[in-house]
Amino acid sequence: MSEHSKPARVSRRHALRLGGAAVLGGALAGTVWTEHSGGTSAAAVGLRPGLPILSAVAAPPSGEIQHYLSAPGLSPATVDVGKAARLPGLIFMDNHAGTSQQGPMILDGSGQLVWFSPLSTGGVYDPRAFNVSVQRYRGEPVIAYFEGAVVDGHGQGNYVLLDASYRPIRRIYAGNGYLGDLHEFFLTPRGTAIFTCYGQSNADLRPYGGKAGAPYYYGVAQELDLSTGKVIFQWRSDEHVPLADSYAPLPAGSPWDYLHINSIAIAEDGHFLISARNTWTVYKVHRHTGKILWRMGGKHSDFRFGAGARFAWQHHAVQRAAQTWTVFDNGTGWYVTEPYSRGLVLNVDEGARTVDLVHAYTYPGTPIRAAALGSVQPLPGGGVFIGWGTGAAYSAYDASGSVGAYGRSAGPHVESYRAFVSEWVGRPATPPALAASRGHLYTSWNGATEVATWLVLAGASPSQLGQVGKVPKLGFETVITLPGQYEWAAVVPIDSRGRSLGRSATVRVV
Repeated sequence: MSEHSKPARVSRRHALRLGGAAVLGGALAGTVWTEHSGGTSAAAVGLRPGLPILSAVAAPPSGEIQHYLSAPGLSPATVDVGKAARLPGLIFMDNHAGTSQQGPMILDGSGQLVWFSPLSTGGVYDPRAFNVSVQRYRGEPVIAYFEGAVVDGHGQGNYVLLDASYRPIRRIYAGNGYLGDLHEFFLTPRGTAIFTCYGQSNADLRPYGGKAGAPYYYGVAQELDLSTGKVIFQWRSDEHVPLADSYAPLPAGSPWDYLHINSIAIAEDGHFLISARNTWTVYKVHRHTGKILWRMGGKHSDFRFGAGARFAWQHHAVQRAAQTWTVFDNGTGWYVTEPYSRGLVLNVDEGARTVDLVHAYTYPGTPIRAAALGSVQPLPGGGVFIGWGTGAAYSAYDASGSVGAYGRSAGPHVESYRAFVSEWVGRPATPPALAASRGHLYTSWNGATEVATWLVLAGASPSQLGQVGKVPKLGFETVITLPGQYEWAAVVPIDSRGRSLGRSATVRVV
C-alpha cells in the first residue's frame, strides 16, 4: 500500500481544521478523513439518504479558446467534436501553435478536456510541449513529453516525466553536447531512453543549388542509460546517408535540413528503425554498429511497393508485428504525392523486400492535408487511432474501418504533434477548484480521472454546511444550480464506488 493510500484516523476537529470548514452534524456521518492528494478526503462518504440530484450542465464552449470560471488560468484551444465515443483510454496530445495557451493536454473520448498544463500564453511559442505520451518509469506510469523551443522545425530542449499527481519527477537531457529534439522520446524496459537530436555542419552544397561551405542540419539518434546519464548508442545521419538522397529544397537564410529525422522505433529483432521525412525513407540501423541494414522508400529503396503503399514526407514509422507496420503518410509536403494525408497499415515482408497496403485511413471530416507531424497507433481489437499532425485532429477506427470518436482543435494555426490513446489514472496534488456566480457553482479538478459525482455542501456560514444535493460530473467544468438561497458552499468529488477523493475550498455564493 502506498503512502497516499494508507488511511490515517484523525479527530473530527482536526479534520474540520484541515478542510478549512466545519460540517453540520450528520452531514457527512460515518466519514473517516484522511490526508490525500495535498488536501483532505473522505474514505467513506455516507451520503444522506434521498439526496436530490441537482440541475447541472457542462460548461459550454466559449469560442475557439476555452475558458473556465473555476480554472481561470487555463485557456486551451476548443475541440470541435465530430463524434464522441468511448475509447480504451484517454487521448494524450498537445497544443503548440495558434493564439490559445500551449502545452500538454489530455482529452476524453467526447473531446472534453481532462488535463491541461499551460507552458506559454497565446502567441508565445517558447517553451512548447511535443510528443505527449504515457511511459513507464521505475515500474510506474508517467506522462512524458518534450519541452523546449522550436528552431527551424526541430526542438531544442529536454524531456519531462510527470507522476500520477502531475508533479515533475525527472528531466532527461541529451548527451554528447546535443539538445533533446521534439520528434521522438520513449523509455525502454532496459532502463534507457531513446530520442532524437539535431546537429549542424557545413558542406559544399553547390550540387544541390547552394554554396560552398554552406550549413546543413544532420539528424542524431541517441540511447541514454538512465542510471548513469551516459550515451550508450549514437547514430549520426551524415555519416551514413548522403546529402544527395534528400527531396527537400534548400531554404533561403537557414541551414538545409536535408534528412529531418522524425521517429525512432525498435524492430522485432532489436535493431533501430529510423524515419527520415526529407529522404522519404525508413532506415533499419544496426543497434551496435550503426550500419544501415536496409532502406524502405526514397531514392534507393531496397523494397518494392504495391499499389497505394508508397509514402512521402512520412512520420511515425513503427513495426507492430512480424509483418505489420504503421506509418503516417503526410503526402503533402513541398510537392504533393497524395491529395490528402493518410494513416497507413502496411504489410512489410523483409525477406521478399515487399511493402503492400493493408489499409489507408483519411480523416472522417473534411480530409486533412497535414504537411508535417502525425501518428498512427493500433488499438485493442484491431482498430487504430490517428493523430493528424498540423491538422490538430484525432480519429479512431474499429477493426472494420468504421469511424469512432473524432475531433479537431478550433481556431487558425493550431497544431498538435502526435495523439495517443492510453490508460491513465490521474490524482492531482491540488484540491478541486470551485467558483460561484449568481446562484451557480462552477467546479473542476484539472487532471482528476476518477470523479463520477460532485457532492454539494451549502449553508448559511462556513461552519454550517450540509449536504444539499449531488450531480454527475459533466465535462471539464460542471455548472451546478443551487436549490435555494445559500451564503456558502463547497463540493466533494466522489468516485464510482462512493468514495470521496478530496474537498474544495469553501466559497461565498454571490
